[in-house]
Amino acid sequence: MTRLIEPVRTGTAIARPGGIRSRVGWTFVLLTAIAIVAYAAVPYFTASLETLAASPGLAADYVGKPPLIQAALYVHIAGGATALALGALQFWRGLRARAPRVHRWIGRVYLVGVAVGSLGGLVIAPTSSAGFVGFFGFTTLAVLWLVTGWRAYRAIRRGDVPTHRAWMIRNYALTYSAVTLRIWLPLLVFAPLLFGQTPDFENAYAAVPFIAWLPNLLVAEWLIRRRGLPSYRLPV
Repeated sequence: MTRLIEPVRTGTAIARPGGIRSRVGWTFVLLTAIAIVAYAAVPYFTASLETLAASPGLAADYVGKPPLIQAALYVHIAGGATALALGALQFWRGLRARAPRVHRWIGRVYLVGVAVGSLGGLVIAPTSSAGFVGFFGFTTLAVLWLVTGWRAYRAIRRGDVPTHRAWMIRNYALTYSAVTLRIWLPLLVFAPLLFGQTPDFENAYAAVPFIAWLPNLLVAEWLIRRRGLPSYRLPV
């Protein structure tokens, strides 16, 4: 009998040659990550909140908030943007093979970004404009983001590379929620048009605190199993 969600090795973890689908998938993840950093993160460091509040987005929600909340917002954005941009590079097989020291240093900076971003996220989650759903959804995301990063770090410190890879896949799936949130949001905003109703941003934004990252984790676990890495399963 296997304990509930006990990690089990679902196959032999072997290095597989990168196919065209893997390269296309990795390129898509990298380019969309960089695009979101440029579109959603960089403006916060090139203009004031008051200026950004004049355009559609969440900046208006933080104008007039206490300095601690505003500082936590910038910390969250800086850490998240760093992790989002660097994380995709950690799955570049060529970098791991030809420059392992660079891979390790990028990994260290990435995990610092995750830690900083998640702590900032925990501070601003209670102020989410999505109310209780936003509080619970974004708080859960921040906690899981921090915990999976810690598990990945602990695994590599003890030399368990397969487990480290599995936790890094889960962790970057959570990091990538910065991208999937911005994919889901317009889809949900304009979904009412299919039923003859007007677009509704507030209702759409109330759903993304969970939908932005839950499907990502499901895809991550599928990828982990496909690669034969330590995964999780219900009792057999």
